[in-house]
Amino acid sequence: MAARVLDSFALVAYFRGEADGVPVKELLHKAAQADKPLHMTEVNYAEVKYIILRKDGAGAWEAATKVLETLPIEFHPATRALADVAADFKSRISFSLADAFAAALAKEKKAELVTGDPDFKAVEKEVKVVWLK
Repeated sequence: MAARVLDSFALVAYFRGEADGVPVKELLHKAAQADKPLHMTEVNYAEVKYIILRKDGAGAWEAATKVLETLPIEFHPATRALADVAADFKSRISFSLADAFAAALAKEKKAELVTGDPDFKAVEKEVKVVWLK
């Protein structure tokens, strides 16, 4: 299985039980079986948290954190090197800073970026995108 980076779109869909969360659940299961975690930046983690808190409330986030602890996801800090790549993306592409960090991690890891967010169409020439939709 190729290395994969999750955008917040993917993890939010998983936690909210949306249709796009079904393939994410399958990816998480495969990652656990292969003992090869998926990847996500701490910046995207923050985006997942605030979206769930805002849309579903503190109780939903509390439940999500219990599940999150069991998932095969390796979280990566926003290092200076990663921030430089994210800033480069953000300077050229009109998407969120969190999206820029997800793209930067995928580029750094030479990984596939898993998302359903159409904003990532702009980076397809630089990063392999696996579309949930």
